[in-house]
Amino acid sequence: MLIEARFNGPPGSGNGGWSAGIIAAGAGLAHGPAEVTLRRPPPLDTPLTLADGTVHDPDGTVVAQVAPVPGFPAEVPPVDRATAEAAATAYPGLVDHPFPGCYVCGPEHPAGLRIFPGRLPDGRTAAPFRAPADVAPATVWAALDCPGGWAVIAPGRPYVLGRLAVVVDRLPEPGDECVVVGAAVGGEGRKAQVRSGLYGPDGTLLGHARATWIALPPS
Repeated sequence: MLIEARFNGPPGSGNGGWSAGIIAAGAGLAHGPAEVTLRRPPPLDTPLTLADGTVHDPDGTVVAQVAPVPGFPAEVPPVDRATAEAAATAYPGLVDHPFPGCYVCGPEHPAGLRIFPGRLPDGRTAAPFRAPADVAPATVWAALDCPGGWAVIAPGRPYVLGRLAVVVDRLPEPGDECVVVGAAVGGEGRKAQVRSGLYGPDGTLLGHARATWIALPPS
């Protein structure tokens, strides 16, 4: 397995959702239900090996673990595209982003997914998402990643993905105008529990996720 440099998250490492999707695909679990736990920032352009559900880098360091999980319900209901577009105009990451080059939600990535989740009055996040030309299951994993995180990210309080479980019901078609939503559902200490859902142009559920995000220590 290889996480190409263009699918970065924080500088020098892979976007958590895309990386988890590539790892799940390598385990034959691209559509889930599957859960990936990241044990260290996924390295870029580095051959990774998978054995017995554990991913290692060339030095033998554990990068992640992957396993099938029982199915779980979609907990974040959809919103219409107009609501998502309005929310995206107030995306906090446009002015204060911990990782502005992120492939999924970074405004400075030259060829990213450009998913900009803004906060809704009820605390959920929502963003429009146009499916790229080269849609793969990892695209859905990636799209389901950052919208959940932005339900808890705050100025001066960056988070990174720790664990992501995904169900991919079906892939969007290239160019589809989708909507992705996220919500915080709990947490303790530095850990936050979030949920997210990806919906197609007609409101059909394409995929959903549950995730654990971890707050970084103050710098």
